[in-house]
Amino acid sequence: MAREVLTQSLVALSAIFVVVDPFAAVPFFLAMTSDQSAEGRRDTAKRASVGTVLILAAFGVAGAVVFRALGITIPAFKIAGGILLLLIAVDMIRTKPSAARITATEVEAGAAKDDVAIVPLAMPLLAGPGSIATVIVLMGRANQHHWWGGAPVLGAVLVTGLVTYWVLAGATRVERVMGHTGMNILERVAGMLLAAIALQFMIDGAAEAFPGLLR
Repeated sequence: MAREVLTQSLVALSAIFVVVDPFAAVPFFLAMTSDQSAEGRRDTAKRASVGTVLILAAFGVAGAVVFRALGITIPAFKIAGGILLLLIAVDMIRTKPSAARITATEVEAGAAKDDVAIVPLAMPLLAGPGSIATVIVLMGRANQHHWWGGAPVLGAVLVTGLVTYWVLAGATRVERVMGHTGMNILERVAGMLLAAIALQFMIDGAAEAFPGLLR
């Protein structure tokens, strides 16, 4: 049981962290908090990280219930979520800001706001459609096996939130240490991993929706 929990936790953490991608959020965070002091940026980073954890956890717990009420099946959502993640992954590989995460208009509006922690930082930049879809799919997959199956996913959300705070709170140092080239390399690697996750979601969804299709 312990080995299974560890495996599920590592799988969930890798998937959620890659799609939340706090390193990609660093340039946006710095642009939106350019007029804040170091202490103000740390406070914004903390509230954005907490908001991200709460949003993803809420969707993870309630997502399946909402889908059942709307008549949406998990396989259908896996396919739709996989397509969305693949679009984001392609933009990441091209080191191009993905409009599926945040648009230029939202960045400009965020820079003009007094408080950007929840909107647009926590949502949609960090806990955006791709992140929400990933958590819901992982929760749906985990809950099929054990009643406690969602715990590794929620734990992965919490760990991702903690790392996100660490990255954003030290955004200036992260950008200086990694540099533009380093950030691009990391973005491409994360994009490749996200593309593989997206394809796996679509394969799983198709296999569940059409049991005889992939045999």
